[in-house]
Amino acid sequence: MLSQQSAATVRATLPVVGAAIGEITERFYGGMFAARPELLRDLFNRGNQAAGTQSRALAGSIAAFATYLVDHPDERPDVMLGRIAHKHASLGIAPEQYEIVHEHLFAAIVEVLGADVVTAEVAAAWDEVYWLMAHALVAIEARLYAEHGVTPAGTFRQWRVVGRVEETPDVVTFQLRPEDETVPVPAFRPGQYVSVQVELADGARQIRQYSLSRAPGSPVRQISVKRVRGAAGADGTATPDGEVSRHLHAYVREGDLLRVSAPHGDLVLGDDLDDDTPVLLASAGIGVTPMMAMLEHLAAAGHRAPVTVVHADHSPARHALRADHEAYTDKLRDAAAYFFYEHPEAGHPAELTGRADLSRITIPAGTRAYLCGPLPFMRAVHGQLIEGGVAPRDIHYEVFGPDLWLAAA
Repeated sequence: MLSQQSAATVRATLPVVGAAIGEITERFYGGMFAARPELLRDLFNRGNQAAGTQSRALAGSIAAFATYLVDHPDERPDVMLGRIAHKHASLGIAPEQYEIVHEHLFAAIVEVLGADVVTAEVAAAWDEVYWLMAHALVAIEARLYAEHGVTPAGTFRQWRVVGRVEETPDVVTFQLRPEDETVPVPAFRPGQYVSVQVELADGARQIRQYSLSRAPGSPVRQISVKRVRGAAGADGTATPDGEVSRHLHAYVREGDLLRVSAPHGDLVLGDDLDDDTPVLLASAGIGVTPMMAMLEHLAAAGHRAPVTVVHADHSPARHALRADHEAYTDKLRDAAAYFFYEHPEAGHPAELTGRADLSRITIPAGTRAYLCGPLPFMRAVHGQLIEGGVAPRDIHYEVFGPDLWLAAA
């Protein structure tokens, strides 16, 4: 809970801090990486840093947290905090690293706003905001580490690649077993992801998150990795090829070892999901991966209520895990799949050509929906679900990369 004095100060200064938060976070990252280059080399996603998405997500989350504290003084935005904590735990973030962030973030605040704006009173109020957020995250992350029986330093362990499947020209599935099978591995829930750390040619040990694309229960764990290709933006900027996905596609073969984290992520089938609850699984592109684990799990459990499967993709040839998508849907007693393709094969239904359009689909009352894919896709589907009568509390989603949607919510 934010103290009354600090709440008043934060409320008064939120507009000026919020207006400059983008520049503040840019200066923060620049200063921190200059002082601690190993953080950019071995922890932070260099691609997201180059694209600026990580800065925007951090800026949005800080502003959103401060706004929430002011508007809801007796509550805490646990959805936002939980999602951030899961990502941090998958990276092995330790409590002492919050001290490093604090040092460079507050230096950036003073540098951007000036000492005449950041008085002792203002600095103390925003310091309180920061540590409320940091201590909440540390507590959630400690619980996540304890649940998996690991420490931040022991988050990663060696897994051996026991299978490699070329799903599409841009997607490869890697099947993994723990190198030391005498040590129990943490369980996971359908929809969760793991972090994978690889050493690149320049010595950097970059980390990326990949959803587990098979349901729990198999001795083999599976991730399906899309090769991220660089692209030119409309504003003249360009995004580089994905460093880790390119490395995995080009160099990792059966028999190789990968450093893989314990599973994390809050986009999971809820514990309160019963056989009478209709489910909708909507994905686009590589967003199919967590949906596959959920769908396989529902099929194995013999889910009785209707299951609606929606997927949007460029073409059938680009639809990763398509055969499994169809097979698991067919195993359910009451399920239907709708595959939308921008470039379909001959004979594909006209009503399923183009972008996903849920107005063409009957959505049962009481449906619980799970979404994963590019942000524009999820925003569109979210709006269509609301229009179709699905309760907002029953719509859950996963963003691959910095969560710009949640931070802006």
